[in-house]
Amino acid sequence: MTIVSIKNELSSAQRAHYAVPLFDVYEMQGMEGLMEALTEKRAPTIVGIYSPYAALPNCRALAAYVRCRAEATDVPVSLMLDHGASVELCLKVLEYGFTDVMYDGSSLPLDENIANTRRVVQAAHAVGAAVEAELGHVGFGDQYEAEGGKGIGFTEPDNVQHFVEATGVDFLAIAFGNAHGLYKGEPHLDLELVAEIRRRVDLPLVMHGGTGLSDQQFRSAIAAGISKINYATAIVNASAENMCQAAAKPESSMFDIYDGIRLAYSEWCSRLFDTFGTAGQV
Repeated sequence: MTIVSIKNELSSAQRAHYAVPLFDVYEMQGMEGLMEALTEKRAPTIVGIYSPYAALPNCRALAAYVRCRAEATDVPVSLMLDHGASVELCLKVLEYGFTDVMYDGSSLPLDENIANTRRVVQAAHAVGAAVEAELGHVGFGDQYEAEGGKGIGFTEPDNVQHFVEATGVDFLAIAFGNAHGLYKGEPHLDLELVAEIRRRVDLPLVMHGGTGLSDQQFRSAIAAGISKINYATAIVNASAENMCQAAAKPESSMFDIYDGIRLAYSEWCSRLFDTFGTAGQV
């Protein structure tokens, strides 16, 4: 299947109350493990390339590889820029064939975030790509006790409708107690805030920062209105652990070590497709 924008799949997820995951990949082995999982589970999927890696010279080649592998399945697959750090990078990856982009202006003043997001939306829509933006600011897990755990950076519901109408954005990432990376302290999600934002706007809502949450927390977030979940840290850590274990064995070859990445992606993505309700949605 030719790679497609995830917009229609996220609309379906919003209506049917499941979530489509974004999994960041960095090289071929991770993509191969993800392909195994999405093909077996018949689950629509977003392949993410994280902003610092999208800025590297090999990004065009990696994007071409992802697009080529997506043609080997009839499951909908999207290629999305994750946390686009600038308008310019968002525009560049559209030239590489990305089907969707996230522009992250969450650390900017609201007016500047709106203006930059609008520029990305206009360019992306012109080529059939969809755009995610972030309102509020999803911080990092190692700062959770000082920030996210105290409600700092949470999305303000009163700003949501204005932001969506002013930008024309297709999906919205929100901050409600979630955090990137490993949580320092116990994560608490403000699901009432999610539900309130869901009442204010009719577009797919996105959660970043899933590592460390329980299956029930994911399901509750989806029930409250989340339709897309970005997940990375646990998969990356499992990949590294697999590689270290293989490298410690004298009989292991380079191929055995690299295969640890594929195994981590295949196992974790399969499990999360079940948890998020994505499995069998094709």
